[in-house]
Amino acid sequence: MTKNKLKIALIEFDIIWEKPHKNILKIHSIIKEHSKKGIDLIILPEMFTSGFTTNTEYIAESHKGLSIDNLKELSKLYNIGIAGSLMIKEESNYFNQFILIDNDSIQTYNKRHLFTYANENKFYTKGTTNSNFEFKGWLIKPQICYDLRFPVWSRNTENYDLLIYVANWPAKRIKAWNKLLPARAIENM
Repeated sequence: MTKNKLKIALIEFDIIWEKPHKNILKIHSIIKEHSKKGIDLIILPEMFTSGFTTNTEYIAESHKGLSIDNLKELSKLYNIGIAGSLMIKEESNYFNQFILIDNDSIQTYNKRHLFTYANENKFYTKGTTNSNFEFKGWLIKPQICYDLRFPVWSRNTENYDLLIYVANWPAKRIKAWNKLLPARAIENM
């Protein structure tokens, strides 16, 4: 089966620390600008609403929160998919959650491998499922940051088409990022 082309924009921007409302305003203008370029899917960074923080009680949102509501509206308005990770509260748990929004549809994956060296495990709950998303006929495997160091977790046993990692990877470890990304690609052909 021949797939339609998928035009993707990878977006980096200066995230305003712990200010979801201000970051969503920035994202509004980014998505508006890219919607004129025929983009199908915009991929935002890890923790795009706040930067990487452990201030879970202050920052976390539900799926009915400001960020998700705004992203759904933008997706509908510009007929564009939007993906990235943000802090989500479900019951009494906080997750670093990868989302893919397509109009009113939302698909989610909770980060599985928490970075214990920075005590991420003390503030977040690790995910338990290894998800794949369907978007415009493409099967996408979402991953978040430290998941990159676990090749079995990204192994292409479900015949996915696209492996997407979002991260807030620190500059002092960028050499590892630049080695591990191609390694995962090579392992999965």
